Amino acid sequence: MNEIQALLLGLVQGLTEYLPVSSSGHLEIGKMLLGTDPEAGGLTFSIVVHVATVLSTLVILWKEIACIVKGLFQWRWNEAWKYAVNILVSMIPIGVVGLLFKDTVESFYTDEHVRNMVVGVCLLVTAALLTLTHYARPRQREKLSPLHAFIIGVAQACAVLPGLSRSGSTIATGLLLGNSKQSLAQFSFLMVIPPILGEALLDFKHILAPSAEYLATHGAAAPLPLSVLLVGFLAAFVSGCVACKWMITLVRSCKLIYFGIYCACAGMLVLALS
Repeated sequence: MNEIQALLLGLVQGLTEYLPVSSSGHLEIGKMLLGTDPEAGGLTFSIVVHVATVLSTLVILWKEIACIVKGLFQWRWNEAWKYAVNILVSMIPIGVVGLLFKDTVESFYTDEHVRNMVVGVCLLVTAALLTLTHYARPRQREKLSPLHAFIIGVAQACAVLPGLSRSGSTIATGLLLGNSKQSLAQFSFLMVIPPILGEALLDFKHILAPSAEYLATHGAAAPLPLSVLLVGFLAAFVSGCVACKWMITLVRSCKLIYFGIYCACAGMLVLALS
């Protein structure tokens, strides 16, 4: 991977992490189109660009995060603690998937044909979910309940499949449950911060001290140059800031069907080329 490829893939990651079109699916499509070697430092690059998008969330939503943290230090049951509990509840499904099914999910990335088929089908599923939000308009609730937070967390856990959009799945699920669209995008973006950072720490551990099982599965990839990682990080961070802010506005205006049409076209194209 060179700096130009890192720039393009970083932009793809930053934009598609928040837009409901699947960052994992588009990263795989990008790597396929650019002809990058998935084993050449791919895990390191993935960690770097994912951490960059987490930082973009912290930058865009810093006022909301500061308000929640301030409320937590009041040490009484308030809205901040309720919000924090919902975040923790939403993390349960992705934690279970990460502990029990991580190897199964990673197996979808080993075979190129299977990976492309999964990406294509999951993009079509994302399209269906986004289309449903356009036609199904349940009465909106102002407060997100722990049960709804858990169900949205299940949608996030399902979105570990390449091509199934995390933001699209969580936001669409929340809208279909009747939650307020004004706060749903913010919750969707904040709930992913702990899982992404936790996954990054675990993957970074594999890079520093790879086990025999990890080497047998992934091989010993050559490290990427620092310039490549830096370019990818900056591209993902800047584009992530833009996409995060844009997506919050889009959810409030509820014009997600256009992304559904895009995902349907992209899914059919990937399946046709597989």
